[in-house]
Amino acid sequence: MELAGKVLKVAGLIDYQEGAVVSREIIRKDTGTVTIFAFDRGQGLSEHTAPFDALVQVIDGVAEITISGKRHVLGAGDMIIMPADEPHALMAREPFKMVLTMIKS
Repeated sequence: MELAGKVLKVAGLIDYQEGAVVSREIIRKDTGTVTIFAFDRGQGLSEHTAPFDALVQVIDGVAEITISGKRHVLGAGDMIIMPADEPHALMAREPFKMVLTMIKS
């Protein structure tokens, strides 16, 4: 499905799946990516690092995001920047959806 040039309801681009994390890449360029994720309650991504800054925008539900040991609780409409090379992890306090924008340059 071609998305360019269309008005889209972001939360409707991906569905929750029981017990799973689902992702859908929206844009892939040499300079970065935009990906939508849907996390079921209790699902997450374990602590890791990335070589680029990443912007998380929560579009539904509630997430706990830990960056360098500091916990942040985000709800729909909240966003946070995860700095390059800093350990971070995500956990769904309730089912949540997010847009992840990675900038590589």
